[in-house]
Amino acid sequence: MTQASSSAGPGRPAADTVLERFEQWARDTPGAPAVITPGGPLSYAGLDTAANRLAHHLLARRLPGGARIAIAPTRREETVLALLASLKAGAAYALVDPADTRTARDQLLALAPDLLLTDAAGAARLDLGKGLPALLADAEAEAIAAGPGHPPARAAQPAPAAILFTATAVPRPVPVGHALLLAAHEAWAQLARLTPEDRHLFTGGPDLTAFAAGWTRALCAGGALVLPQGPAWTPAEIPEAVSEYEVSALHTDPGGALRLLDRSLDPAGAARRGRREPAPRLSALRLLTVTGDRLYLDQQTALQDRLRPGARVLGVYGPTEAAGAGTWFELPQLPRLLDEPERLSLLGTPFPGSRVELRAGELLLTPPGGGEALATGDLAVLRPDGLLEFAGRLRDRITLADGSPLDPHPAESALRTHPGVGAAVLTPVGSRGNTRLVAYVAPPPDGSGRDGDGAPVDADGLREHLAGRVPSAAIPVRVVRLPTLPRTRAGQEDRAAVPQPQQPGARPVGGGKYGASAGGELPGCFGFGCAAVPLTVVALFATDLIWPGSTDLTGVPGPWSFLFSVLYLFECSAFAAGLLFLFAGRRRMSRPGPARRLTAAAHLAVAYLLLAWWPQDNLYRLAAKHDWPRQAALVYSFNIPLMIAALIVAVYLTRRSAAPPSGSDG
Repeated sequence: MTQASSSAGPGRPAADTVLERFEQWARDTPGAPAVITPGGPLSYAGLDTAANRLAHHLLARRLPGGARIAIAPTRREETVLALLASLKAGAAYALVDPADTRTARDQLLALAPDLLLTDAAGAARLDLGKGLPALLADAEAEAIAAGPGHPPARAAQPAPAAILFTATAVPRPVPVGHALLLAAHEAWAQLARLTPEDRHLFTGGPDLTAFAAGWTRALCAGGALVLPQGPAWTPAEIPEAVSEYEVSALHTDPGGALRLLDRSLDPAGAARRGRREPAPRLSALRLLTVTGDRLYLDQQTALQDRLRPGARVLGVYGPTEAAGAGTWFELPQLPRLLDEPERLSLLGTPFPGSRVELRAGELLLTPPGGGEALATGDLAVLRPDGLLEFAGRLRDRITLADGSPLDPHPAESALRTHPGVGAAVLTPVGSRGNTRLVAYVAPPPDGSGRDGDGAPVDADGLREHLAGRVPSAAIPVRVVRLPTLPRTRAGQEDRAAVPQPQQPGARPVGGGKYGASAGGELPGCFGFGCAAVPLTVVALFATDLIWPGSTDLTGVPGPWSFLFSVLYLFECSAFAAGLLFLFAGRRRMSRPGPARRLTAAAHLAVAYLLLAWWPQDNLYRLAAKHDWPRQAALVYSFNIPLMIAALIVAVYLTRRSAAPPSGSDG
């Protein structure tokens, strides 16, 4: 039996789009649950009818052929309804997440959709103004519900069925055709052995490829989607939802998967694993798929131990351009046990219908259904046992001080073989020609983040651990311990979000055998004050040149004239300090805490708070009391920006206080 016919059902001809697969199940099993939420289930027939009505409403707007519809409701079940309606209306859907307004706006800007389909809450979060045509489904609910419930006339298929977004810092839209979306589903159906009895839960946001293309694993195979009430599940809700709704297939990223190893979810886990019994909240799972980033062999083994016997843990490498289907690995593929599983990340073998090749170490992937080979930007090696092994990413490659390239993955993997390290990334710090490597390490998720004697992981010990395992150029001069490594929304380790270590000044960095000296720190308070003195004097002399008469105290009796003189001195000193802070303060602020953009805004805000007093007071003193135009101009030029700057600093300090502990360095 071919995979197409098995996915369509016994004795049923295969449909040629994912939409037709869903509609076939709606006809054959109308009462089966298609969507399950905390508010209750929605049947295949109910979902199909609701999607038909919305599709008729979309067609009434006379959108152009092959229109691109951006979908951003605040409830996930409305997202599923909208994407089906878009396909029924002959449009291409693109899912964005209104809960992440910054990413959603970037996605909408890159997409330039013909229509934004959302609700009032989603529109308020995105705050897009009037530049984008929008349909608020809740505001037009009555008109939509009054529409016909039968399918609209089948429109000609647009070139893309969906527009998926890469999970990069700047999202890039990737058109995915009907043939590829169906081929990816069929490959998943064959690999995961999908059944109508399956209940699927996706932990990531709706805009991520795992869900934006992966919904077909449920609705094109007769299964059910278990969805949150809002846009996404919180980490604390996932184990409860798996248990409550008897989820059989959990689709997550490495961060979400490793949270399943947390002892708090399974206090008696160690004893139970000795008897090979599953954690009670995960006992319904037969399938756990992990996508988004590298999964090490020891992590996959630990996850396998958490599930019931016979359950499967699949590590999946699925690029956006291949609709989430690429290569897969599970433990039975190994011909034998391997040494040091902590340093091995296996990609396994290609999906059914896919092909892989290596060119100069880079992995090229041909997606299911054929087509051109995709350059992934990821490195791999083909092992003697026929399995692909992950070897790093081209974008992570570091250029050392001597100009030579360094792939950090081997050193990061070697760091994980230390018993107190569960995760590690290696990043460069310093200027060109003075590049130094810093390792950020986090303990294993099961809490065993200390050596056998109970002492914290030692930085010198980690460097000794690397000696002989990696080239000396790959040994970090500093090690920073963190509770966990930051991850992106897609689950990848976020190298850009690790806290910048303090500049060590003239002392050796980390000390010990592999210590190194670094450049001096920014000047301390004494040096900063000395540098501000000449600038203060210059500002005092420049005041009367720029604003003649603004500091004239003739006729002002004592002691008030003296007090005002002190005020002028403070204003000039603040200006000098602000000027120095503008050029030298950013590096002091780039430490554990909020995002870089907020740090940059706070840096400029502090500089403005210091700089503004000198011109502000001098201009005020020269303004006539009833010169309302000048008074208003001064208020809006200085007073209001000063308040905004203070607010930015307050947000920055609050975010720093609320940030999780950044750990210590050694």
